[in-house]
Amino acid sequence: MIEGLYETHIQVSNLENAVQFYTQILGLQFAHYDETRPIAFLWIGENKTAMLGLWEQEGNLHKRHFAFTCSKDFILKYANTFLEKSGLKAYNFLKNGSNEPMVFAWMPALALYFDDPDGNQLEFIHILNGKSQPELGVLSYEEWQKINSSH
Repeated sequence: MIEGLYETHIQVSNLENAVQFYTQILGLQFAHYDETRPIAFLWIGENKTAMLGLWEQEGNLHKRHFAFTCSKDFILKYANTFLEKSGLKAYNFLKNGSNEPMVFAWMPALALYFDDPDGNQLEFIHILNGKSQPELGVLSYEEWQKINSSH
């Protein structure tokens, strides 16, 4: 019945700044602006397969979290540089000061986090090949590789 998640919505303090961030920095495509609410819709990826709604809200924003699917190569080799050039700081799931991606072994998935200008927690994620190993918890990609190369 359900085939995927089509859209999600977040609150932003300044709609114009948020649209600029998501389109110019992250490369989402502008879709529609509704002045009566005020809200902007942005396409995520190709072929209108997913959408992000940005709702302008005065005061007391409810911060959200969501993840963008990315290639493993992008996350491992380019994400940190991409974020730094955009004035953004990457961090790992543990928020221990490291900007190295980590693996959620229960999925398994490689992930790296950063925040948008309103403090919404964004994530680059890539589902890895291999079986779920929840007993391993969250670990570095290097640890994940060592464990899985011995199987």
